[in-house]
Amino acid sequence: MRINLPTWLTLFRVALLPVMVVVFYWQFPGHNITAAIVFLLAAFTDWLDGYLARRLNMASAFGAFLDPVADKLMVAVTLFLLVESHRGGWPGILMAVTAAIIVGREISVSALREWMAEIGMRATVKVAFVGKMKTVMQMIALVVLIVQHEKSAEALRLYHIGEALLVVAGVLTIWSGLHYLRAAWPILRGEQPRRDLADEDA
Repeated sequence: MRINLPTWLTLFRVALLPVMVVVFYWQFPGHNITAAIVFLLAAFTDWLDGYLARRLNMASAFGAFLDPVADKLMVAVTLFLLVESHRGGWPGILMAVTAAIIVGREISVSALREWMAEIGMRATVKVAFVGKMKTVMQMIALVVLIVQHEKSAEALRLYHIGEALLVVAGVLTIWSGLHYLRAAWPILRGEQPRRDLADEDA
């Protein structure tokens, strides 16, 4: 199996995850900014590999499998880091619950996709607006929280903004997951599949 350029970029995104973890915990000056830059680089490769695959007609089965896995890993690992550094009190509980909602939705939708593929009823995939909004809110929130995760007094207000944006992303995550489930519900009930099944995940 030959690995093309978009797939190499996806593999590079996966390889950036342990780098971000090390930088996140390594207490050198500017480590939080560096961790955020690594996260943004990973997010950029997410856009770039998809663009190159379409532009250069280099889509592959392995790349199609690996790309969403890399995306989910990137978000999940970042959320785990933030929850671990955000212990104690109601803010910590809120962060943990929001992270659990986001990760739980990703696992549930992935399981639903796999089951639909197994029964040969994978419908045409479309990216809905709410999915794009969820992704944008989620990425902005994670970058802000990575930069400000030490919660110094001067940065606390911006940290709270990141918390709020992550909660909004969690609400959009629930909305998009329910929309996807509603679209797939006729299939789950054994009825004729709908042809407008839309994936909210951007």
